[in-house]
Amino acid sequence: MRDTFVKTLVELAKENTDIELMTGDLGFGVLKPFWEQCPDQFTNAGIAEQNMTAAAAGMALNGKRVFTYSIGNFPTLRCLEQIRNDCAYHNANVKIVCVGGGFVYGSLGMSHHATEDIAIMRALPGITVVCPGDPVEAKLATKAIAEYPGTCYLRLGRGGETEIHKKEFEFQIGKAIKIREAERIGKKIAVFSTGAILDEVTKACNSLEEKEFSIIQYSFPTVKPIDWQAVEVCARKADVIVTIEEHNIMGGFGSAVAEVLAELGQKVKQIRLGIEDCYCTKVGSQKYLREQYGIGKERIEEAIENFR
Repeated sequence: MRDTFVKTLVELAKENTDIELMTGDLGFGVLKPFWEQCPDQFTNAGIAEQNMTAAAAGMALNGKRVFTYSIGNFPTLRCLEQIRNDCAYHNANVKIVCVGGGFVYGSLGMSHHATEDIAIMRALPGITVVCPGDPVEAKLATKAIAEYPGTCYLRLGRGGETEIHKKEFEFQIGKAIKIREAERIGKKIAVFSTGAILDEVTKACNSLEEKEFSIIQYSFPTVKPIDWQAVEVCARKADVIVTIEEHNIMGGFGSAVAEVLAELGQKVKQIRLGIEDCYCTKVGSQKYLREQYGIGKERIEEAIENFR
């Protein structure tokens, strides 16, 4: 995803000199194409994410579209006050990019696990929260937020994610993407996910279909604004909605869907799969930690099988 993001941003920056990229003293191997091809639109702010965000806000208020870039929690939690006071409050065109959502940097421990960021960022008024599920979504999301007014949060994986979508499609902020529609008769299970966990979710859905489950699957690359229409449609025809996220279940994607269901007054059952409101105390690869915390393919499949 991150390579796709950089490649797309280079293309956009060549066409629009108002686009700026700021980094917190990292990602040079990945960002090299940008600073080589657009050197006058690149700034290394150093290990000073608060200053980076404040400077980005100032540049944005003077007509620039500024992308700030760092890993895990550093461009979000470390500089939350600057995001709130300098960017969101002023509706500044700052696009905050986190590479390493969830357990991507699992081997570096809890300080590098971005597992509360969706909840925190979507709680701030005026911030659009975008979590693409694969490289195709990442490319389209980057283009979309570059044109979208105000402060945006783009939550990426790292690299090597499977392309779930085989071709590009019309991408809209606030719209979910249907991946499959239930074809079998019987209890219908709607499976929603956001972010790079889409790969594990799709594998689980493929396996469940082979076991003759009736599966509806959507990817939600936008958590805020959430796609009310997609949730409502599925609430009317599904027996259960399963939400899956590589994030704390408190306040994140599953909570956003639950809020919609509560206001719609639908009685459909919801199952939230994610990190069970705890800090990850284990260290290991992203795949290992997904399995340990209940969001690997097998655990997703098991949870849905138990419902039937």
